[in-house]
Amino acid sequence: MIGSESLAGPWRVAMRRMFFDRQLELWLGELGALDSLTEIRARVVDVIRETPDVRTFVLRPSRRWQPHRAGQWTTVEVEIDGARARRCYSISSAPGEPLVAITVKRVPGGRVSGWLHDRVRIGDVLRLDVPRGDFVLPEGPLPPLLMLSGGSGITPMMSMLRALAAREAMPDVVLVHHARRRGDVIFERAIDALAARHPTLRRVWCLDDEPGGPGGFDEARLAALVPDLEAREPFLCGPSAMMARVEAMWRREAFARPLHVERFVAAPSAPVAEGDDAPITLRLARSSRTLTARTAGTLLDQLERAGERPASGCRMGLCRTCTCTKRSGTVRHAITGAISSAPDEPIQLCVSVPCGDVELAL
Repeated sequence: MIGSESLAGPWRVAMRRMFFDRQLELWLGELGALDSLTEIRARVVDVIRETPDVRTFVLRPSRRWQPHRAGQWTTVEVEIDGARARRCYSISSAPGEPLVAITVKRVPGGRVSGWLHDRVRIGDVLRLDVPRGDFVLPEGPLPPLLMLSGGSGITPMMSMLRALAAREAMPDVVLVHHARRRGDVIFERAIDALAARHPTLRRVWCLDDEPGGPGGFDEARLAALVPDLEAREPFLCGPSAMMARVEAMWRREAFARPLHVERFVAAPSAPVAEGDDAPITLRLARSSRTLTARTAGTLLDQLERAGERPASGCRMGLCRTCTCTKRSGTVRHAITGAISSAPDEPIQLCVSVPCGDVELAL
């Protein structure tokens, strides 16, 4: 039998190493260093004003950064009033470049987007996560492409266009972008320059305030602008109302090529029975706190209203930052409507609605 004294040496070494690693991480963070034992950090090297409410942050990431595919997003983590907050933003730069760019639209009342616009300067350091998302170009030879976007939905398209422009020849691409007015078109000059160099790239600006324009997305106008749209590989990203109309058009016309879709907000929630808003008990095992919650509203929203600060990111079930263990109880998925009652299962707080008393490992 190995005596306790023989274990003491290795145990003390491990404890000292753990303490040293944590202290080193703290010191590196305080110094604004890019090197980190556990985090992906990136220094801001430029801030570009795209439109009055859109900024591009050009970043030099640390060695822990993993190359992205055109169209993917990353999670940005910042510290606001002593608490870390995370949000997902599309990458607007092409893959393989030494610098990475994220483009951020200021959301009215948005905690993180407003902080980035107002507080972040050249030289600051942000925390990133690995690139994620499947809104990417298909592998191999490309068919003709249709990129349909609105507002800040043009951001992942910009990464794709830059990636395509880096090839020997730009494929056949039609970009149809919707905006309220000319001054709201993000990347207008950059895309115009790409189109001037690559005749196979056709871009169409659909502006709500243009003379004789229909205002917003119009199915007949799209069909007239792109007569061969059924033969094109379609990519869609934009405001929820526009995306809903495009998706309905694709279902109605039964186009063979399915839409590639990227959402900046959650898909519409599954319907809830009328009057389904009853009080329930929400227990937090780690903090031994008991809260009164409701059967309407996500667990994340209700926890935040009660003063809790669970980790969260996209708030629409994509990034999985808010995943925690449900010890007991039943929850309903806010988007799919699926009911889950298994004990000790991981759930995402941002899309989980309690159906009765719930205990969480928080």
